[in-house]
Amino acid sequence: MFGFGMEYEGAAFWLPLVWAGLLALAVAMYVVIDGFDLGVGILFTAASKGNWRDRMMISVAPIWDGNETWLVLGGGGLFAVFSVAYAILLPALYLPLILMLLALIFRGVAFEFRFKAEKSQFLWDNAFHYGSLVATFAQGMVLGAFVQGFTIEGRGFTGGTMNWLTPFSVMTGIGLVCGYGLLGATWCVMKTSGELQIWARRKSIQFLLGTVISMTIVSAWVPFLGTQIQWRWISWPNIAFVAPIPAVTAIVCWQLYATLRIGREVSPFLLSIALFLLGFLGLAVSLFPYIVPPKMTIWEAANAVSALKFALVGYAVVMPLTLAYTAYAYWVFRGKVAEDIATGGYGH
Repeated sequence: MFGFGMEYEGAAFWLPLVWAGLLALAVAMYVVIDGFDLGVGILFTAASKGNWRDRMMISVAPIWDGNETWLVLGGGGLFAVFSVAYAILLPALYLPLILMLLALIFRGVAFEFRFKAEKSQFLWDNAFHYGSLVATFAQGMVLGAFVQGFTIEGRGFTGGTMNWLTPFSVMTGIGLVCGYGLLGATWCVMKTSGELQIWARRKSIQFLLGTVISMTIVSAWVPFLGTQIQWRWISWPNIAFVAPIPAVTAIVCWQLYATLRIGREVSPFLLSIALFLLGFLGLAVSLFPYIVPPKMTIWEAANAVSALKFALVGYAVVMPLTLAYTAYAYWVFRGKVAEDIATGGYGH
């Protein structure tokens, strides 16, 4: 549709495309399955009852630590096959990425300690909540910085340490908090019952409203960033391909609201995932084929063809196994969390 990469032939053309797709899949999987996990943490301290918090944490306890596998696959794949992009993006995003990792560490420690704590449980409740909140906000700011683009000369980052921190990146951070909160709330609707489910349904509608407002603001803001992204959407013939995306997104938002209002349990979570995937698709349309916007394409950043082939062999083994493990884990731990669950730990 855009005519990029035509000067490359054979494996030098299609291997970077394959790898871009694989990394996009890894990132999308992380955003969706760790998104609802982080969303549960964002909701955590708003749950007024201790039993509610126990049930919310137990709903993600068997699967939360495997979700970060997709983050490792995405980051490791970027280093293995687009090392030039890795070398540019890391210096540009050191601070928000370190903030994210520290928050994830606090969150993980809180997850394990909370079930064993007694007098200090409120500390771990807050560590779990704020770790989830900060990690999500940092991810949103990374997304905003990526959309804004980076200052590069040749094969190096030449911008400032704080270039990532702008009003736009703060807005995308707020938007991602709303989005993950929506995923977490609809997950609780699906996995719990009784008063907790009613509360989660109400929170889902609130976070849906916040997500829609945030998406609208960000979409209206993008044309003023000076990145020419808007021409991807309004120029011909691109508009014929991309026009359905906003329309479908609006339909999904309305259906999500409707299913929450009529008392559905599984549909809201699936529609929340669909909403995220549509947003991911819109991002891909806006930025492809740039892996370091607004100048470096996936072909320019790709390693040697031999390196791409070698790494692809490893990914061909690891990614299907990770997909299979993820599907199996969710299948084994399907169903709702009991309302009278024991509070001594998720292994009991």
